[in-house]
Amino acid sequence: MTPIILLPGRSTTQAVGVRGDSFSTGRLYSEAVARAGGLVLQVPPLELSVESAEEIVSRFDGVILQGGGDIDPMRYGQQSNNEKNYGISKMHDDLEIAIVRAAVKLDKPMLAICRGFQVLNVALGGTLHQDLGAVLADSESHWDTYHEINLEPGSKIAKAMKTTSPKKSHSYHHQALDKIAPNLAVTGRAADKTVEAVEHATAKWIIGVQWHPEDDAANEPDQQKLFDGFVASIGG
Repeated sequence: MTPIILLPGRSTTQAVGVRGDSFSTGRLYSEAVARAGGLVLQVPPLELSVESAEEIVSRFDGVILQGGGDIDPMRYGQQSNNEKNYGISKMHDDLEIAIVRAAVKLDKPMLAICRGFQVLNVALGGTLHQDLGAVLADSESHWDTYHEINLEPGSKIAKAMKTTSPKKSHSYHHQALDKIAPNLAVTGRAADKTVEAVEHATAKWIIGVQWHPEDDAANEPDQQKLFDGFVASIGG
């Protein structure tokens, strides 16, 4: 049977071909999962979705979290202290944090990407650097660029990607993980030591990555293999 993957949607005012505002998900995520043999379905960011998060997650075979705007710093015990913070949405935070906690509780395979990677850490008790300019000399070094990723040998992500140095890793973020949540282990870093990958220490298959593997998965085998490994973990 085709694995069915949950992807929390986002509110948008920019959709074309529909009347009024809408909910959306990134096309590249669905296409990468489809190449791996899975099917993505959207769950809208509604209050009922938040209230029913555990029930909803239980009906799916896995969860994928997409990139997007920043998480409200209040979610990790801070006040906003950087003018670069953008795209904060209470409903998006509410739903995605609830989905993460439900997926961990139910031990559902999960792939969390960019913002999703940060949501995974925050939902489980970690914190973020609100802007990389506070910890790196070059505040733009992870914004819309490709850079080296070093993965831990023997980690779940290295096994899935079949490499410890994946090619064509597209970085597009101004925030990064700071305090790592309990039960998350760092399994990948950039050359500047920015955390680029984590996995849950006790879950069957929960992996988060800071870069955007979906951006190059159609043409770069290393990046597609992460989605292949995610979908394969569902039947493993």
